Amino acid sequence: MPFSVQLGLLLALATALASVVGFLLKYRGAVDAPAVSWRRPVRSSLELFRSRTYTLGIIVATGSWGLHVAALSLAPISLVQSVIAGGLVLLTVVADRAFGLTVTPREWIGVALTAAGLATLAATLHGTADSAHAEWGAGTLALYAGLGVVAGTVLVPLAARRPAREGIVLAVSAGLLWGASDVSIKALSGRLDDLGAGVLLHPLALAILVLSLGGLLVSARSLQLGPPVPVITATSATANIFTIAAGPLVFREPMPDDPLGLALRLGAFALVVGAAALTPPRMAAGPV
Repeated sequence: MPFSVQLGLLLALATALASVVGFLLKYRGAVDAPAVSWRRPVRSSLELFRSRTYTLGIIVATGSWGLHVAALSLAPISLVQSVIAGGLVLLTVVADRAFGLTVTPREWIGVALTAAGLATLAATLHGTADSAHAEWGAGTLALYAGLGVVAGTVLVPLAARRPAREGIVLAVSAGLLWGASDVSIKALSGRLDDLGAGVLLHPLALAILVLSLGGLLVSARSLQLGPPVPVITATSATANIFTIAAGPLVFREPMPDDPLGLALRLGAFALVVGAAALTPPRMAAGPV
């Protein structure tokens, strides 16, 4: 495995840790802020930023985003997202030890299954970890990311129809929006050599900004409505499922040629992201 890919995966692990800490800080700040209003997105965003804890969470999350961009520019998107998905094991530890949140036995079982998925993945890296795999077609990218954006947007009004699960549904919505953003980041990273700083003027840069900010607001509302560990897990698992699938579908990452290797690869991906979503959401005792 080239050193650049190894470095990319190390950055992905750092991304996972920073993301978890940022998420938990944002949760603490969001629950103390006024309820997010879809009709007043700018006002709602400003109210969230009045919380020092939420603002600190955003700063940490921004650092995580920078690490993520670097990781995607160096390693295959499916491997980067698998490491980040596996990094959800850190959520249970940090939430329990550093933030004093309750972590259920099933969530700890999810940790073990995620580790098993990563071990299987590590055994099936041949052929995929030889480069960053940044080739893509505009039509395929637009179709794939567009489907994620449409699905994520439609879920916002639908979430209100299921009050008991609204936080989780919004978490999935945020995950889809951020997943579409991640796929766009990966695509734009492949143009760095040709465009340099000019990538900031590329149409994808605007799409990334809009999707990131939209996902941020939806995520904040999900944290206000649902218990933190299941909500954060649902957001991260959804984003990871969406972006991992983009590897072979959008960026032409090779799959193993033999049936057994293919089955192991698909099983490993499914286990890594599926184990993160093992635990059904625990309903809050009352409205936030």
